[in-house]
Amino acid sequence: MDKRWRIPTHDAGRIEDLASQASIPSIVAQLLVARGFYHPKEVACFLDTRLSGLRDPGELPGATDAAERLLAASKAGRRIVIHGDYDADGMTGSAILYLCLKLIGADVGYHIPNRLEEGYGLKHDTLRSLAERGASLVISVDCGIASVGEAETARELGIELIITDHHEMGNELPRAATIVHPRLPGTHYPFGYLCGAGVAFKVAWALCQQASQAKKVGVPMRNFLMSAMGIAAIGTVADMVPLLDENRILVRHGLTSLQDRAQPGLQALMQLTQLDKKSSLSSDDIAFSLAPRLNAAGRLGQAQLGVELLVTESSQRATALAAYIHELNQSRVSLERSVQLAASKQVKEDTDPDQDPALVLSGRGWHAGIIGIVAGRLAEKHNRPVILISTDTLGSKPGIGSGRSACGLNLHAALQHCSPHLVSHGGHEAAAGLQISEENIDAFREDFMQFAANEIDAHSRIPEIHIDAEAPLSQLTLSTVEQIEQLAPFGQGNPRPVLCASCVEVDQPKRMGGGERHLTVRLSQHATKLRAVAFGQGDWAEEMAQLETPIDVAYRPVINQFAGRRTVELHLVDWRPTKIATSNS
Repeated sequence: MDKRWRIPTHDAGRIEDLASQASIPSIVAQLLVARGFYHPKEVACFLDTRLSGLRDPGELPGATDAAERLLAASKAGRRIVIHGDYDADGMTGSAILYLCLKLIGADVGYHIPNRLEEGYGLKHDTLRSLAERGASLVISVDCGIASVGEAETARELGIELIITDHHEMGNELPRAATIVHPRLPGTHYPFGYLCGAGVAFKVAWALCQQASQAKKVGVPMRNFLMSAMGIAAIGTVADMVPLLDENRILVRHGLTSLQDRAQPGLQALMQLTQLDKKSSLSSDDIAFSLAPRLNAAGRLGQAQLGVELLVTESSQRATALAAYIHELNQSRVSLERSVQLAASKQVKEDTDPDQDPALVLSGRGWHAGIIGIVAGRLAEKHNRPVILISTDTLGSKPGIGSGRSACGLNLHAALQHCSPHLVSHGGHEAAAGLQISEENIDAFREDFMQFAANEIDAHSRIPEIHIDAEAPLSQLTLSTVEQIEQLAPFGQGNPRPVLCASCVEVDQPKRMGGGERHLTVRLSQHATKLRAVAFGQGDWAEEMAQLETPIDVAYRPVINQFAGRRTVELHLVDWRPTKIATSNS
């Protein structure tokens, strides 16, 4: 599908004024203006990532009360169980609280549901099982805010329930002992976009303060919190919350922490992915190396081992777990390709993605842990909200669905509207999950597509690429790209800048990588030649090989580190043949 390139016009005078007043390079000023930063104070606030920018945990609704309850339970010798979610955010948040409670001497364990058998969130049977095994206090991580009935079960069982979460709330809050949530009704926390691990980090910080009986904690607890920041950075990047405000600070310092203070399990995982050889880490290293491996463990029903990897103190166990989780990720890639092929075939044969406002696809036996990834890839490719549903092989259980949004559709609201067709659903605006009886899929598809049609106008269905600035390849010196890196960490809410260049020559387009899914190509403009890659766009190789004219390219400039050498490389976002101007003689 052709994309619309949106290239803003810039006020050169405003850019130079900002560069001068904020003491930043012109290219950085131009990129900041493109993101809506016009005044030196705004720029200073954005670029300043000092630890002092993190708000005291006492400001986070419920954090102090949760810490007091955890400390009291620890001193009383009561059994504390952390109930986390099975994704990277839930695993990292659970690991942070586990390590913190261990540090203060608590009797603590953790339970991470098997995604394929137990499903998401707190469950009545799980709470009963934990109570039978002696749990006196259960604290949720990255789940529980919608568990109204389960909170009542906890009360009946005599379990003190603390909920820590960041997801969307329903009309009724669960009656837990306390709730920690950055957007809790009736409160006014200044930043509502912490992820589950970010919330857990704040609770751990509050617990360290309570145990120290001081705002400023001692050296052992400070060292723990600095190490925990690296774990929280993984959850923050993995959960795709906006990398702004406190999230930006957590990730910036967390990346340094991962290099200097990582637990044995993360050290082993970084060795396997060769991140230990890099002079510095970026959010991309989390997004494309660490987070997918942790998520693979959760998707394939082994999230408990993911948490063990993060908390183990044994280097031998860490090495074994890292190797196993690395293998799980390879299995995940293979399963993902299988579902992707089947879903893509269904799109081609049974839908009209150029006209349909949304895509609802289903397949028998599709791996339930993989469908969310594939839904995301299809949503990006077709610029449509996508729901993938895996129906039970025997037809005896409800189908499991996973959705990803596009075109600004609020997926949570869409599923709420379609809830009469569903057994259950949960999630947020951009991503959500559901359960559905197989006989209701057709009715759900019709209702969901109608909702999407009403919410998304025809203009919004044309995918857009927002380009920060035009930049010829000659501008892309190592020094310039290093200046652009001042805007890091990049991610949701603060994407890596997209630039464009016109009339670029193409040389040696080739497929690369496993399954030849990716593209590598040499691009040249005048005397400047640079290597470019496009992940997941191997098909572009054949298209480019047939070109007889130059192309315009939209790209993200990056610094590639290999064998101790740092070079500028382009990550292609899109391309189109250059329109050659003609004149009538």
